[in-house]
Amino acid sequence: MWYNVIRNYNKEESYILELIDLKSSIINDNINTLLKDRTTNKNIIFATSDYEGFSFSDEITKNIIENEKVDFRPRVQKSLEEQNIRTKNKAEVFTPSWICNKMNNFLDEEWFGKKNVFNTESEDKKWTSTYDKKIEFDSKDDWKKYVLSKRMEITCGEAPFLVSRYDTATGGMISIEERIGLLDRKLRIVSENVETEREWNKWAYRAYESTFGYEFQGDSLLIARINLLETFYEYYVYKWNKKPNKTSVKRIADIISRNIWQMDGIHEVLPYPGGFIEDGFSEDPNQINFFDKMVDTEQTQNEIKEIETVDCKIFDWKEKEEVLFKQIKECEDMKFDYIVGNPPFQEDNSDRNRDDSIYQYFYDASFEMSKVTCLITIARFLFEIGSTSQEWNNK
Repeated sequence: MWYNVIRNYNKEESYILELIDLKSSIINDNINTLLKDRTTNKNIIFATSDYEGFSFSDEITKNIIENEKVDFRPRVQKSLEEQNIRTKNKAEVFTPSWICNKMNNFLDEEWFGKKNVFNTESEDKKWTSTYDKKIEFDSKDDWKKYVLSKRMEITCGEAPFLVSRYDTATGGMISIEERIGLLDRKLRIVSENVETEREWNKWAYRAYESTFGYEFQGDSLLIARINLLETFYEYYVYKWNKKPNKTSVKRIADIISRNIWQMDGIHEVLPYPGGFIEDGFSEDPNQINFFDKMVDTEQTQNEIKEIETVDCKIFDWKEKEEVLFKQIKECEDMKFDYIVGNPPFQEDNSDRNRDDSIYQYFYDASFEMSKVTCLITIARFLFEIGSTSQEWNNK
């Protein structure tokens, strides 16, 4: 079940909130697209063994969703025990909404050259939106440049940096005016600068085409995709006081299935089963397996070459073609303007050796493919117990 908004078309009244299931029309009508893996043209896979009766490599299908064979839930709805297990074993890390807002504000301060454009942060880990006034740009068409700026959340989980439909700590819904995601901000800009539905749709499509994210686990990826789809629906209703047509929603779902994809972020390949236990992998390999026994990066890459892996593809919307994700590092025009996120590190290093850190691999990859990078790092990893060199720490 997911949080959703019962659409209240009077913007002066607060939204009424409740939980709904996957059989809502907007999800059900587009579930095949939301489950699509564009690299293989099959479905996304579980990439976890957490669900009884399903293995790591099993595809998540419409039948599984329709017959409620598994209970997919956002992290905030999982039990504390489930959360702790997934943090330790699956690299599922928790990012409070106020931190997402702080980091996204940093990116926008860099873009606008000033603070407090979308909201003003307060000391109580809250924020006050500037939604009551239109955001000003230096020149008439600069708002379009903002919408087209390419932004990506790495290891995105449920995509809290991209869209902020609910508070990641409490599960409470966040109103349109108070949302802080990177895509939320783009859609606000679109709504403030267009006068017709046709033009709004055009620039909403552009906003989605320039917003990216990848995630390892299939359940979190599906939730992220649903959050992005519901976000389009909600902003459309908020702006135009009516539901979008099915064709528009379908197009957004297609963009989401290409831009929010499944990937092992360290090796830039599809999640794969099997591996070598003695070399730091387990029977259920994933980003966090390296916590158990980190191995030399070069050695790891050599071992991976012996496993049948598939390089992930993403869509180049400018050239209208699929490209390998790895190619982004080699082509300046394909690089992201901004990368943000909370990469896997190690939550508790007290009884482990210094060879546990993996966050630096996500940093290095981000440096290679973006102009501005803003990621979370626990300070003690840099200065006390991390496995990174002093040279890397200085960088």
